[in-house]
Amino acid sequence: MIAAANIASLIGWLVMALAVIGTLYWAFATFVLWRFLRQRTTPSARTEAVTLLKPLYGAEPHLEANLASFLTQTHGGPVQMVCGVQRADDPAAEVVRTLMARFPEARIDLVIDPARHGANAKVGNLINMMARAEHGIMVLSDSDMAVGPDYLAEVLGALDAPGVGAVTCLYRGRGDAGFWSRLAAAGPSYQFLVGLVFGKTMGLAEPCMGSTIALRRSTLEAIGGFEAFADVLADDHAIGAAVRGQGLAIAIPPLVLAHASAERNLTQVWRQELRWAATIRALAPAGYAGSLIGFPLALAMLGSLFHPLAGACVIAPALIVRLLTKWVVDRRAGAATAPWWLLPLRDALSLAVFVASYFVRVVDWRGTRLRMEGDGHIVSPAENTCS
Repeated sequence: MIAAANIASLIGWLVMALAVIGTLYWAFATFVLWRFLRQRTTPSARTEAVTLLKPLYGAEPHLEANLASFLTQTHGGPVQMVCGVQRADDPAAEVVRTLMARFPEARIDLVIDPARHGANAKVGNLINMMARAEHGIMVLSDSDMAVGPDYLAEVLGALDAPGVGAVTCLYRGRGDAGFWSRLAAAGPSYQFLVGLVFGKTMGLAEPCMGSTIALRRSTLEAIGGFEAFADVLADDHAIGAAVRGQGLAIAIPPLVLAHASAERNLTQVWRQELRWAATIRALAPAGYAGSLIGFPLALAMLGSLFHPLAGACVIAPALIVRLLTKWVVDRRAGAATAPWWLLPLRDALSLAVFVASYFVRVVDWRGTRLRMEGDGHIVSPAENTCS
């Protein structure tokens, strides 16, 4: 009994030590984020033609408004939007038709093609869409992103920089479907964004995200086109690695897009975040393990179960630092992602997902279960039955 109590006490102090380290790290990382977001962007004055690639699946909340934000740009050149679905009865197709009627002057192409090209359905959709893409600059972005009017000009400005092969963008969360979606949206805003900017600034990470991947057609062809990523789960990360393999850099301008979260219950939040976490763990296991200190408030709360008084002393500064992070992000975004009182629950959920990700080998992607391979590839259900 005494030995067990001693072990429990030791675990409590270890967790609290991690919380203290995490609080110091998070304070510095928040400062790095604040400094990064204060940079001035240089919008491009070029009028090159651009093709926007929007792979779609289902009519998520505010899909029409999200897509419309890409059509009201200050960019002076021609813009083509190619939207793709893989089923004629996909409700997203009707949203695109509504968009065509709303913006009759815009060039919008709808591709409906059921052909599959690998386990990654999104990449298969992109492969089908490329037959309609006409211009030399491609800007790929997920369907749940919303942007400001200077988005294209700022992205193209970053792409113009010497040695840059692709541009990706930061994003914050935006809950579109009630409480659970706001809880989910707080993750990108108040956790992911901070760690991402810190890693990029310190040279610890080279992110490339589905929020935006802007690149020249010649660069896409040089890395093998989208076909090269048909069986890769983290296709955005793999595209970035392939671009860097060409000796080119991935630029991140200091603008923040909005990522729409539409989760309506805890199960949807859990599955989505577990897939993200397991993917990151598989791609960068050492860095992912070190990210444990990125949950200082959750660690402090956990440590307080073993040492209540000391835990309260650690919880207070951890909460203050997390509130500071919220202030920095909300001020830059011009809107609050979630109320402050959600932070303890948000951080507790993130820590639970972190732990659970070490026990996951099969992930759920929009209703399809995919088995993760050790090299970052995925296997579809049909291939599972043959193996």
